[in-house]
Amino acid sequence: MKFGTKAIHAGINPDPTTGAIMTPIYQTSTYVQDGVGNHKGYQYSRTQNPTRETLENNLAALENAKYGACFGSGIAAIDCVIKMLNPGDEVVSTNDLYGGSYRLFTTIFEKFGIIFHFVDMQDLSRVKEVVNDNTKLIWAETPSNPMMNVADIKALSSIAKSCNAWLCVDNTFATPYLQNPLDLGADLVMHSVTKYLGGHSDVIMGALVTSNETIAEEMYRIQNSSGAITSPMDCFLVLRGIKTLHLRVQRHCENAAKIVSFLVGHPGVDQVYWPGLETHKNHHVAAQQMRGFGGMISFTLKRDRLEDALEFVKRVKLFALAESLGGVESLIGHPATMTHAAIPKADRERSGVVDSLIRLSVGVEDVEDLIADLKGAL
Repeated sequence: MKFGTKAIHAGINPDPTTGAIMTPIYQTSTYVQDGVGNHKGYQYSRTQNPTRETLENNLAALENAKYGACFGSGIAAIDCVIKMLNPGDEVVSTNDLYGGSYRLFTTIFEKFGIIFHFVDMQDLSRVKEVVNDNTKLIWAETPSNPMMNVADIKALSSIAKSCNAWLCVDNTFATPYLQNPLDLGADLVMHSVTKYLGGHSDVIMGALVTSNETIAEEMYRIQNSSGAITSPMDCFLVLRGIKTLHLRVQRHCENAAKIVSFLVGHPGVDQVYWPGLETHKNHHVAAQQMRGFGGMISFTLKRDRLEDALEFVKRVKLFALAESLGGVESLIGHPATMTHAAIPKADRERSGVVDSLIRLSVGVEDVEDLIADLKGAL
């Protein structure tokens, strides 16, 4: 079954009671039992819910996985993964990590004795330098947020196996339409479902998928025990959004490629970061492990001044200044003061998140209008 067909059909069956083609919103907290232990597979909606279960099966199928679990946010999904570790365990992650992930790692889990290393994952030698017998998890973003760095998933998988660690890939930017990390050797995949999977800026949700039975057992135990689940209504919205994922992401990619071409040739722009550029450091890796280069672009202004960046994001009309990404509408952000403000300035700048860096989430509008908007603001 090809991707577009899976997006619409995988894990989804007509409602057995009514034949409804769309999975119903099972807005219930509990389920009547015929007798003690005699139920229809559902007891309490924190543990199981038919709408959520359908979405979890659908997401697993899209990533060629056996198991899926949905959470109240992307951060809640990451929280679940780190809760699988123990004090003294070490995690290797990228140095331009999403600010929310960095904040979770450093302000919550470091207090419980988990040690984090942040390195440039484009350089595999840096990863090899820090892994050791205590390394239990390699946490990768590829493409990364916001520098669009690309990590070699197959190579990271090999490094993880060498020290008996798990590899988890945040696949939010690529989506399952463009990249399937489990097929490349990852043990776990995380999605901020809020973004492209939902696709319409109306849901907060996270997800984990895996084919590892041991990981899956822990994943479901923590999901149930911690209770950071998502609602049936939100699951319904994402099931609806996923049906057009392949169509949307294709348009995101096409629009992004044309906007990159415009930005590269503009005298007011300095550096452009997008995996599809042949000048991108790991473009060859992206070309091997991705089926397209995505709708996320970052770039710096010729003048690296905070006031110029803030003025620019105010001047655009179609690109809405807002947190988040991946919706059908185009968004613009200033990572240093928005998504990555939680990261100390010196650390941000070492990874490339300078004051003039702008991040675009390219939507599915007519690209000529988007280019005209950027041109006018520049």
